[in-house]
Amino acid sequence: MSGQIFVMDQQVVCPGDLLAEGDFEIPWSPYIYKESNRYYASVVGVVDVKNGTFTVVPLKGSKYWPRVGDTVLGMVEDIELYGWTVDIRAPYPAYLPASSLLNRPVTAGEDLRRYLDVGDYIVAKVEVFDRTTNPILAVRGSDTGKVTDGTVVSISPSKTSRLIGRNRSLLNTLMSMTGCHLMVYPNGMIHMRCPSSAQEEAIKGAISLIEIEQESRISDLTEKVRRFIASKLGETNVSSSAEA
Repeated sequence: MSGQIFVMDQQVVCPGDLLAEGDFEIPWSPYIYKESNRYYASVVGVVDVKNGTFTVVPLKGSKYWPRVGDTVLGMVEDIELYGWTVDIRAPYPAYLPASSLLNRPVTAGEDLRRYLDVGDYIVAKVEVFDRTTNPILAVRGSDTGKVTDGTVVSISPSKTSRLIGRNRSLLNTLMSMTGCHLMVYPNGMIHMRCPSSAQEEAIKGAISLIEIEQESRISDLTEKVRRFIASKLGETNVSSSAEA
């Protein structure tokens, strides 16, 4: 892999903007197109530059484009004979084989509702996906499995990088001011555990603010969110949450 990247991390690009030139191993994306050895943006979006490679996250649109290796949070939509159909907010439904969750073969006719029912949430990894196959999920590792506690909310997938912030600045602000623990997934799903309903409502309000906010600088957005949470919880409660 060799070449030159012409854009900076978190830079906003428009359709036709030159991103890079050379030989890069990047997964296929509808938001990037290649001509000869040059890579161009196909949408208005934000560039994510990491470890010598790059992706484009669209600024508009509510769909998540799956990437193999991503850990996502989805909701069970349907139960099939040997697994579950899962909504991961992608253009295509994902499939979770029951054998992956149960770590054993599935018996024909087994009641899979005992393990996951319609409406349940599951954290899983995108194991297989290309333009000819719907995403296939896998449950592997301690960070995957059925969600059994907390609250699940969502934000536009294109806003996940805003919610996290540079060096996790905005995410750390949300957690330190409220005492909530947040897990943010690339498909825009958020799993949160809060000490009280007041903190939970403050987090939901802050996420709504981030969803509609158009601030171009993360530092400005972080300060706006900080003021919002302080107004909802009060300085005393904020200080108590930060110390907890």
